[in-house]
Amino acid sequence: MAADDSSSSPVDRADLRTRVDKALAEFLARRRDWLATVDDSVLLIADAIDDFVLGGGKRLRPAFAYWGYRAAGGVDSDPVVATVAALEFVQASALIHDDLMDRSDTRRGEPAVHRRFAARHRAQGWRGDPDAFGDSAAILLGDLCLVWSDELLHLGGLPAETLTRARPIFDEMRTEVTVGQYLDVYAQATAHTSVELASKVARYKAAKYTVERPLLLGAALAGAPPAVHAGLSAYGLPLGEAFQLRDDVLGVFGDPAQTGKPAGDDLREGKRTYLVAAAFEEAGAAERAMLEAHLGDPALDRAGVAALRDVIASTGALARTESRIAELTTVALDALATADIDPTARQVLTDLATAATARTE
Repeated sequence: MAADDSSSSPVDRADLRTRVDKALAEFLARRRDWLATVDDSVLLIADAIDDFVLGGGKRLRPAFAYWGYRAAGGVDSDPVVATVAALEFVQASALIHDDLMDRSDTRRGEPAVHRRFAARHRAQGWRGDPDAFGDSAAILLGDLCLVWSDELLHLGGLPAETLTRARPIFDEMRTEVTVGQYLDVYAQATAHTSVELASKVARYKAAKYTVERPLLLGAALAGAPPAVHAGLSAYGLPLGEAFQLRDDVLGVFGDPAQTGKPAGDDLREGKRTYLVAAAFEEAGAAERAMLEAHLGDPALDRAGVAALRDVIASTGALARTESRIAELTTVALDALATADIDPTARQVLTDLATAATARTE
């Protein structure tokens, strides 16, 4: 049994988030100072990344990493919090690039990064194509966030030998999310309707880097034995997939006031999610024709969104997806109940499972 270290007081989620935000703000302030030595014009980059990273987000990935660390008996410290905060830059990179690939207009109720820089180009009357400038800026900012994830991982304050244990997991995670992003655009380009492929996209694009890999990263920082890694993986992988399926439901049926994205954006983008694949699988001829005609139409209006929602619901795909979320969450919690981990961490990870799968944003 992993040690229940009574000398380390429990850290609630709100406190942990505050500490993660502080670590991110301090790191970004240092990077801003460096950028200012290059040229004043690149402070636009600092402003955009500050707004994107510090302006929102649930901080779930650092939370899972931190509690993976505590699950293995790790003792709370500011260097650990700063190190796991690096995961927010991986998330920022993925979202900035994802919004660009999907041609999304907004993120968290604000202009997506590529739209922000295109608008700046137009407002200043610069030469060339504003949209091309915005796209280029978003690619570079996404890349910079990935570079900074590596930098913060190593500057968090943990010993080199500790980081050496975690490094392979961090590298594998970033490879997986990149491959998952490719699978996502491949599925859209080929109009794939396979539930199996949709599940694989969910697993590699989001499930692993949202829950499983952060947990294992934290466990590695604590020097956890293989049994603890196995228990956390058995909890983290199904929970991560459930998280992504909830995201897919919100992408079609979510309230824009809470999601920060226009209603039906995933339908306009032609996302080949588990929800959509299940609808194709169960659709009759007329329903399939409706899906094929309108899924991926960037000009889809409110009536079109409502019609596709009706098809998804009437085929039973929505109910099937909700059932799958519940099934995966149960599998995750059952695995957590028998995992050889710290009992305080077990309770927090139970609460995080609810936060990840019952959310409305």
